[in-house]
Amino acid sequence: MIRELAEFGKRIRTGHDALKDEPISIDLIINEDGSFNSFSIIEKIVRPAEAITAKKGKARLLLDKAEEVLNYVSAREIINARGDLGKASKSVEHKHRLFIEKLQQYQYLELLKPVFLFYNEKKESGINVALKEFEILVGEKEREGNIAFRVKDTRLHEHAIVYNAIIEQYENLQAKQLKGQQKKCSVCGNPDFPVLHKPHGMIKRVPDGQKAGCALVSYNENAFESYGLKGNNNSSICTACAKNYVEGLNWLLSNGTPKLIEDRKGKIKTQFTYSNRKDFGKDTAMIYWTREKEIIDDINLLDGPDVGEIDQLIKSVNSENKKSRLGIKTNQFYSCTLSGAAARISVRDWIEVSLDEFRQNLVKWFQDIAIKAYGEIKYTPLFALAKSGHNTNSKNDPTNSRIAAHLWNAALRNSSPPLWILTAVLKRIKFIETTEDGKTRESITPERAALIRLILNRNNKNGGYMIKEQSDSNNRLPAIVCGKIFAVMESIQRAALGKDLNAGIRDRFFSFASTSPAPAFGRLMKLSQNHISKLRHDKPGLAIILDRQLQELCSLLNEFPSIFSLEEQGQFALGYYHQRQQDYDNAKGNKELQIIIENLEE
Repeated sequence: MIRELAEFGKRIRTGHDALKDEPISIDLIINEDGSFNSFSIIEKIVRPAEAITAKKGKARLLLDKAEEVLNYVSAREIINARGDLGKASKSVEHKHRLFIEKLQQYQYLELLKPVFLFYNEKKESGINVALKEFEILVGEKEREGNIAFRVKDTRLHEHAIVYNAIIEQYENLQAKQLKGQQKKCSVCGNPDFPVLHKPHGMIKRVPDGQKAGCALVSYNENAFESYGLKGNNNSSICTACAKNYVEGLNWLLSNGTPKLIEDRKGKIKTQFTYSNRKDFGKDTAMIYWTREKEIIDDINLLDGPDVGEIDQLIKSVNSENKKSRLGIKTNQFYSCTLSGAAARISVRDWIEVSLDEFRQNLVKWFQDIAIKAYGEIKYTPLFALAKSGHNTNSKNDPTNSRIAAHLWNAALRNSSPPLWILTAVLKRIKFIETTEDGKTRESITPERAALIRLILNRNNKNGGYMIKEQSDSNNRLPAIVCGKIFAVMESIQRAALGKDLNAGIRDRFFSFASTSPAPAFGRLMKLSQNHISKLRHDKPGLAIILDRQLQELCSLLNEFPSIFSLEEQGQFALGYYHQRQQDYDNAKGNKELQIIIENLEE
């Protein structure tokens, strides 16, 4: 995984390893004699500057925070020191000293003379005035941004002379660190760059991680070390690969474009859309990329399935299959699922498949989640499938992101989702959900039916009967048939008593019938016969239709099973759903059957 991230980071990086794009928020304008001129607040821009792997214990040349540049004690530092002003001041003094020491390494550059005057000979009219004016001229929100030195119209750190000096020092340091070292990098396998005991760099925008960033590779305790190696020496990752994988991860987690969207109230607002990242839950993100640069718009079908585009994908996959048979090498697709864990990154999943296999798996995914709903075949977005299996009333329920991670894996690798997801879905189905006006909500939604079908078919290890996307008269699995019988019994009750019931058989008996069918259906049969007797008096034509349906389904069973396994409970729910959808189709143009589907679409 780290090797492919490093290769990706190398591909997207431009310029020398000694330089890295950094944001600039404030220009500190000084005169050529070193005296302070003014501050200029600017829209955040990004420019190359000295690259540093981690901020702690380091300073960047000519571009850094107010603490380093001005010896300014910020509110952030006071908070970090838990309100201890003295402790905060000492911390800032240390950071400022590191900044000055870094600056002194480049004192031979004549271009930087105004900066040295600013801190030394012109101190009273330089840094002292700048520190006093900082809080007056710079708003509280802008004070946390990076400050760059500017003389007239030019930022000093952007001069080619400064860049060349940074690169020269970097290469001299690399040569010094490599001297006498023969250690090979565990990622690239080469000894061309040193393996050092130092942080590789922080990864930002990791869900549920620290705002300052998290580490993917970190040995911060003795318990993580072995064979006498210290810190990140244990990982044997060279400085070049470390920089590349950090750059790659940061790019994948943050790259995207802002788009204008219309909210529910009709207002236009800006929403940032990631290019290589998808968030599922507040603590999980999936990032993805390809070995060779290639647009992979097909992956967006997981968010918004479109029948026409899915048909086009199938045609494209058939064409690619011809290429693979000819032995043509295809691109590789990678995906990584990440969560924050304090200052560390937790890798939940890693996927590596060829791009051809990725597209074939997408086709199989849509075939497996297809479900008939209200007269047409429906494809449910992956995130909606994940939400269908968790407690929708709880914003902090982590089940959603866990299910989403497994479904992401199932979609991209054609794997089988774990059966515990089926348990979660069945739990939601058996839980009677009500709307705000007190009405019972349909518990077996198309999304839940699609998810159950996916789980059952992909976990069917014995090659048994595969459940189709709609009602199938050839499928005589006892649990499927029992689910259909239960749906017909519910229709009989609704037709006989009307829709204004305090508690129908679904509310009272669904859980019982789906786990212990024999005792449950013994009671239900008696209730159904009473309802049919009433229906024969009020609506004889409808009574004949429903009674015939019930008898035909019951004839498919020798007896009601005594108990259903977890998988059979899922089959029962699907049988119930398919029968309800079949009733919907049958009711079109039949006024007598309209009554049994009145609330189906609620």
